[in-house]
Order: sequence, then structure tokens, then C-alpha cells
Amino acid sequence: MRGAGIIGIVAGCALLVASGVTVHSEVQAASQRLKTGLAAAVKPAVAIANDAEAPYCTPAFKTVLQRVLNACGLVGAEARRGCQPADVKTLASISDDDFNALFTPLKQRGGVVMFDDASEKLDDDGKKMIEEMWLDRRGARYFFIVARASKTGGPEFNRTLSHKRANSAFFDISDKFKEQDLDKKVGMLWLGNEFAQLGAEYCQWNVSRKNKACTAEAINRSAFVSWVDCQL
Repeated sequence: MRGAGIIGIVAGCALLVASGVTVHSEVQAASQRLKTGLAAAVKPAVAIANDAEAPYCTPAFKTVLQRVLNACGLVGAEARRGCQPADVKTLASISDDDFNALFTPLKQRGGVVMFDDASEKLDDDGKKMIEEMWLDRRGARYFFIVARASKTGGPEFNRTLSHKRANSAFFDISDKFKEQDLDKKVGMLWLGNEFAQLGAEYCQWNVSRKNKACTAEAINRSAFVSWVDCQL
């Protein structure tokens, strides 16, 4: 009996020691979480492709897309800001070729709205394309308007002109559909003639002026419009 009692006392002591170690470990872990938990919570998650998304929504595509969204004030912004050429180059840290490659997978998803030289006025075909693209949402979250200008004229003039072209597309959507929180859905980028110019091969895309000659100059007098189906 005395042996059993001693064994019981030893076992009890061991249990208390183990409990003390566990409590101490939990306190240390909690302290560490208080110090590092905030940083861990805000650490960006790695982009993962979802089986339900479009095939172009690869992790690499989504990583670059997230950079552009953040740089252009389209995520977590109170109001629509958009991106100028310098914003994309410096904030998004992306080259001309990489930027155009970002939108290449959207060739079959979007459209290129054409404008006259030195004009931001939409013609009927341009309005039709914008409205058709907007209605083809398929549950997507962000609608991009990426406006450009040709090499004709100076950088400042063309930057302003491409901004006006982006606004023309945005105002057409706003006037036609009267949707709430439109600023949270539409991301505008106006690139002027300084960044990510398009080559003549983009004339093979879905353009609004199908019966007119298309050149490298003409394709840059444009605004590319498309929903992006990726989940971020």
C-alpha cells in the first residue's frame, strides 16, 4: 500500500510539472502572437489558381494583377483614382512588355474601342462594344479600362487625351447602367503614349472598327475594356 501511495504521489507530481510546462509554453506562445500576430495577419497570401476561374488566372497572372490593382488604387480605395504611366512603371514595378502580357490572356474576353486622332469622342460602334463588354460580366469583380494615345503629339497632351478616353468609356457605362458603387468595380488606367504601346498585331483583337484600316498608330488611339474573372 505504501508503495502504491508513493507511486501515486510521484505520478501526481509529474502531472503537475507537465501541466506547468504546458501553461508556460502557452503563455510564451501567446506573448509571441501578441508581438508578431499583426504582422502575420497582414502578410499577403500567395496567389492560388482556383479551378472555377478562367484558365488564364494562373498564380503568376494573379500576382501581377494584384500589383497593378494595389498600385492604381483599385483595392481598398475610398474613391476611384486610376493609374497614369508613371504610376504603373514605378508603383507596380512592371515593364511595358510585362504589362501588355498581363492583358494578352484577355484577348477573347475584352474589346478594343477605337477613337479618331486627337479625339476622346465615342462613336456608335465604340459605345456598343463597351456596353456589350459590360453586360458580359459572368460574375467577375473588376472591369478594366486601359486607355492609350498614339505617338502623334507630345507626352503631356497624350496623357491627358488617354485620360479623357478612359473617362468617356466610364461615363458611357455610368449613363447607360446607373449602377451603384461603380467606382469600386471599374479600374481605369490612362497610359498616354509613354507606356505599353501596342503593335500592329493587336489589330487582330476584337476591335470596334472592324471595317476600317488598322495600323500601329490607330490601335493605340484606343481603350481596352474587359472584365477580369480572377479571384484575388
